[in-house]
Amino acid sequence: MRKATTIRRRVTIGLDVSDRYSRVCVLDARGRIECEDRIRTTSDAVGTWFERYARARVVLEVGPHSPWLSRLLAAQRHEVVVANPRRVRLIAEAERKSDRIDAEMLARLGRADPKLLRPIEHRGEAAQQHLALLRVREGLVRSRTRLIQCARGLAKSFGVRLAASSAPSFAKRVREGGHEALFPGLAALLEQCEALTASIRQLDREVEQLGRERYPETRLLRQVPSIGPITSLAYVLTVEDPSRFAKSRSAGAYFGLTPRQRDSGEARPELAITKRGDEFVRRLLIEAAHYTLGPFGPDSELRRFGLRLLAQGGKRAKKRAVVAVARKLAVLLHQLWVTGEVYHPLGAPSEEAQAA
Repeated sequence: MRKATTIRRRVTIGLDVSDRYSRVCVLDARGRIECEDRIRTTSDAVGTWFERYARARVVLEVGPHSPWLSRLLAAQRHEVVVANPRRVRLIAEAERKSDRIDAEMLARLGRADPKLLRPIEHRGEAAQQHLALLRVREGLVRSRTRLIQCARGLAKSFGVRLAASSAPSFAKRVREGGHEALFPGLAALLEQCEALTASIRQLDREVEQLGRERYPETRLLRQVPSIGPITSLAYVLTVEDPSRFAKSRSAGAYFGLTPRQRDSGEARPELAITKRGDEFVRRLLIEAAHYTLGPFGPDSELRRFGLRLLAQGGKRAKKRAVVAVARKLAVLLHQLWVTGEVYHPLGAPSEEAQAA
């Protein structure tokens, strides 16, 4: 009986992933379709199917399943290309679209030149798990915000404006104002706000502990007054390896904080930022920039830079200043991480000042 042999010819495999089943298209060295198949989207099924190939180039789009799939296939020594969705519009805008066609298109694009797909490198499993903690906290904060907005909106329909307060103290302030029984269900809503606040505080303690014990480099980033435990940990977990940037200034583009470019001839239009990269960290950097430019932001070169942009005026002066400060923050945090330097808000003191 003849034993099954592993296929060792260089092939390119397109993998169109769905929740239950995924389509596979295999192109041989000449670009001809060698095999098409449909497999279950489970680790056992995918791992078993790909064992028949040795060091193939596997191309798939980024998505909910791409992190664990890329780790599984890389462990089998395949060359994994996780395509950026922005670079595969041939699939999204195709006149004829199906999972089978998409798998073939991914394989052909990956066979031509993987760099055209701007491959995405997923973070490690440990970093993904720790980042999930921050995502859970974000979800709880958003849920509490929606409940507070719901309570305020309903109260207005009864002619009552609930007192202004911070989110953690909202339920307490409503009760102090004697409005707990203003309409049916408000008491239950306040209880849910308090429960969410307690859960958020517990997660805050876990984030603080995680940064202190597992990611001590976050202390370098937290030297900047506007950067707290959540922003510093999210930044470290998202970048993961600071050496991925040859220069610190690349961090701004990595988080989508650099302007788009559509130059043509002498035309140099001013465009919005790219908004590429991790939306969560970009939003945290924007919030940090707002604090830096706000009334409680301490004096620093970064604040002075932003205020100079604000002073230029114009309809978009505030937005332009906030984005520019957020971009500089992204660069500054990477520089502090790489160099381990002490942060000086107004620049490093001179040698004469140090001697004095």
